[in-house]
Amino acid sequence: MKYYSLNKNAPLVNFREATIKGLAPDKGLYFPAHIPLFGNDMHSEIMQGTNEDIAYRAILPYVGDVIPSERLKKIVTETINFPIPLIPLDSFTWSLEMYHGPTLAFKDIGARFMSRCLGYFAQQENRKLTVLVATSGDTGGAVADGFYGVDGVDVVILYPSGKVSNVQEKQITSLGENIHALEIQGDFDDCQRIVKDIFNNKEVNDKLFLTSANSINVARWLPQQFYYLFAWKELGSKIKPVISVPSGNFGNLCAAMVAHISGMPVKKFIAACNSNDTIPRYLQTGKYRPNKTTSTISNAMDVANPSNFVRIEELYHHDLSRLKDMLIAVKVTEEETAGAINRALLQYNYLLDPHGAVAYCALKKFQETNPESLGYLVETAHPVKFFNAVESITGRTVEIPDQVVLQLQKKKRSLVLEPDVKQVIDFLFSL
Repeated sequence: MKYYSLNKNAPLVNFREATIKGLAPDKGLYFPAHIPLFGNDMHSEIMQGTNEDIAYRAILPYVGDVIPSERLKKIVTETINFPIPLIPLDSFTWSLEMYHGPTLAFKDIGARFMSRCLGYFAQQENRKLTVLVATSGDTGGAVADGFYGVDGVDVVILYPSGKVSNVQEKQITSLGENIHALEIQGDFDDCQRIVKDIFNNKEVNDKLFLTSANSINVARWLPQQFYYLFAWKELGSKIKPVISVPSGNFGNLCAAMVAHISGMPVKKFIAACNSNDTIPRYLQTGKYRPNKTTSTISNAMDVANPSNFVRIEELYHHDLSRLKDMLIAVKVTEEETAGAINRALLQYNYLLDPHGAVAYCALKKFQETNPESLGYLVETAHPVKFFNAVESITGRTVEIPDQVVLQLQKKKRSLVLEPDVKQVIDFLFSL
């Protein structure tokens, strides 16, 4: 598999080069030269094979021969070694729980896969690799856990001060060693802008061996298909679901759409958005006009200018009418999010986190006008990661898992910086 830049002004690269570079030299995101289509044997594998077999077969065309098959199988097995249940809520609705990994968030699969790929690639290099990543919450914890203790790799995580939950912050800041947390006094878009500016700085990249672990990186983005392929297996071959995905930077939804184009049956995708409604407005008006980021209780989705949406447009050949045939985008207010949490708890005795609540609300809105539609929402994080918000909404105490209790007791270690790219560059050179 070759990868090209979406800015169309950079050489083609293989999976190894795309993973290490993160961003193309022309500042574009890398995109696979083609989307592999599932043959009849793959459909049979999905219905009858193990999750390990399914994931390996799905990712192999994207990796090619840059990682030996036995090593790739080992990477896949280590990536998905936790439950991914599809929980029925009612006769028309399920919840796909993506939060049973080590950091209790859906980012675990992408971060674990990428860290193991980069660990393999780093063995072939004679210099230290620095992973630079911006996070609105869960990415940071997943990347920190995935790369913690990996030889030859330093990880630098930028997160917006005061705009991530206590649990998320401790997952980012408490590990130490090769994990470095930069607390930026701004919002996520500031963090993301700084990371992009650094990757676009030729002088810095000539001196440092840098890569990214955000969902802009193909090794973080593409394996997120696994979740949806496993759900397909659970639902069976005859169901064509509506899939409602809480959408911030749009990497998770984009991975699901890749799986669909490869052959996974889907009736409709819902991009479930909070008050940061750039994409709902774009699909309505055809005009892409990001507003300033708004802070919400679903903070991991507080993204006004989502990086991965350009990949979704590429999937549909920048044909807005074709995209709208498959995708709707729904804005969910703070009041509706809180109402969805209480509604699911009352009706199903099921506790949603704020992000899953946005997806649940958007799915139910769709089902109200399409009452025979079967669908599932994507529950991206354990409610404990947002226990302050959930407890204030429900009036109930969220049970804290033992692993989180231990995390919260650890010391926070972060460096507070202004949203200034030069300060972050200076820190990188100090490592």
